[in-house]
Amino acid sequence: MAEPEPSAETPPDASEEEMREKLEEQVRDLKVEDLILQAAVSVLNLSARRLAKEDERDLEQARTGIEAARALAELVPEDARPQLRQAVSELQLLYAKHAGEDDGGGETQTEEETPKAD
Repeated sequence: MAEPEPSAETPPDASEEEMREKLEEQVRDLKVEDLILQAAVSVLNLSARRLAKEDERDLEQARTGIEAARALAELVPEDARPQLRQAVSELQLLYAKHAGEDDGGGETQTEEETPKAD
């Protein structure tokens, strides 16, 4: 297993014990809600990529990501919810646009196929 690299806050000559103490301090300060927010943002970013990049387009993956981010929105810090919900809404619109293109533009999607809005 590789040794962790010293962070910008840890001098390069810091002992392994000092690095462990610094890591312990970071974990002690970490909140689950913050980690959930990071996960939701990561999922949204990947979902956006699966919609926006034609050579990577995968509507099923995007739909799953949108639904996951919607579910996580209730668990993030309250001050982050409006932004997260806005990002989800924007991806839902992009999803609907691309799903409509894949259907030939004429068919409407069933409720099961379209990610649910809040």
